[in-house]
Amino acid sequence: MGAQLSAIAILQARMSSSRLPGKVMLQINDKPMIYWQIRRILQTPEIHKVIVATSTDPSDDILAKFLETENVEFFRGELDDVHSRFLAIINRNPSIETFLRLTGDCPLTMPQLLSTMLHEFGDEEYDYYSNAVSPTYPDGLDVEIFTRDSFLAMSDTTLSTVEKEHVTLKYRDLKTNFKIGEKTHTEDLSDMRWTVDYEEDFNFVRQIFEYFKGDELKFSLTDVLYLLIHEPKMNTQLPGSLRNIELLNNGEDA
Repeated sequence: MGAQLSAIAILQARMSSSRLPGKVMLQINDKPMIYWQIRRILQTPEIHKVIVATSTDPSDDILAKFLETENVEFFRGELDDVHSRFLAIINRNPSIETFLRLTGDCPLTMPQLLSTMLHEFGDEEYDYYSNAVSPTYPDGLDVEIFTRDSFLAMSDTTLSTVEKEHVTLKYRDLKTNFKIGEKTHTEDLSDMRWTVDYEEDFNFVRQIFEYFKGDELKFSLTDVLYLLIHEPKMNTQLPGSLRNIELLNNGEDA
């Protein structure tokens, strides 16, 4: 492994989701959903801080108040310009070279995956590293890692409205300018839906956390896949190949 990284995870979150408003504050095991995601992210040794990038819209006041009570750092910026929020956070942390982009509708964040990808990112000296460009992980385990310098260089280009909302999209247009890497899983799990956009998504994630109550910060990707194999009614999209539990014998969590 390369030198120990010290990274900041930027978690973008807002209350005004059109499909499931207020989802990040929905209760799971007596805590808001975003609480569990932040705590799981912080299980990653290489991540020393999570900063929530939210908006100045009044709808996000309740989120900001909760983060204050939990002593979680946050930044409030323009509702429709997520890029400007990221840029402000990066500029406010000049000593940090490595940042992650995560989204607040993915509470099943896997710390081991984050750790593995951070080491691979550092070892290969990537400018941008992701498992979401050509998805093979469940939807909801997306990870994007990038360097300060590459983000600032990207920010100097002309960004469309869509690129300001989806802050890393421009990397794909500038792939000849940067060293970009993709993380893939040994099995294609991309048909599995672990993100929260709809009520049924939330119910699925809530069931996972309820099953692991008491160990909410410890369960792994393999643990969840074992559960879904034994309880297939919890996820009708479980890939047929993974109905054979032998495929999990290698214990791959990343």
